[in-house]
Amino acid sequence: MTDTMVVDVSQDWATACDVQQRFMYFAMPAAQSLRYHALCRQLRALGGDCYDFLPLPENRLALAIGDASGKSLPAALMIANVQSSLRTAALFAGDDPAAVLNAVNRQLCSASLADRYATLFYGVFDPATRGLRYASAGHNPPMVIHRDGSVTWLETGGLPLGVFADSTYDQATFHLLPGDVVVAYTDGVIEALNAAGEEWGMEGIRKSAAENIAQTAEELVRAIFTSLDEFSEGRQTDDATVAVLVAE
Repeated sequence: MTDTMVVDVSQDWATACDVQQRFMYFAMPAAQSLRYHALCRQLRALGGDCYDFLPLPENRLALAIGDASGKSLPAALMIANVQSSLRTAALFAGDDPAAVLNAVNRQLCSASLADRYATLFYGVFDPATRGLRYASAGHNPPMVIHRDGSVTWLETGGLPLGVFADSTYDQATFHLLPGDVVVAYTDGVIEALNAAGEEWGMEGIRKSAAENIAQTAEELVRAIFTSLDEFSEGRQTDDATVAVLVAE
């Protein structure tokens, strides 16, 4: 007679979902001269998008938004690796975006499958200078919408994470003026389709953000998702995340 171990897969799945949610739902630290909010809406219970807000010394605040390749459990495992590596790197080099991305990339290259990768934007806001120092690992460029309606794209960086262990990342600093709004997002937002098969695109999110720019950070995030749902008639084919910074 052999013993049979019964594994409660549904319980394991529920625990994994809870852990992932806890990674992104936490008490957000206060920030000087800045208000912020984010929302991640996964396609399935587990997904490959993430965001993070990290308090740093001297009242600085870090924003991260990431997107792992694939969907469901494989993407969730990849993005969990990204977030844990990110938080560790931020403890030692949190105010140096390029160094943070270098560290996370090396970790992913040593621990991930060859066909898996992730994109990540990491920025640090310093209230003393109003500078947003940032670097991007192949992520969709966040937009800075100015009071006059013009837009600046935050594009400096390098390749996605997990591709080449020796990848390096450039960084840049953009100074935010009162009223500037930074909108970061993942593929699932701009690649949403309507009934005619048309993508919402960067113009869709830019227009929605510009029309609601006077709202609070939380209201602006929700307004963007409302506009997205109206365009796509509620269809969702990928994980979707939006993070917003409002300079005061």
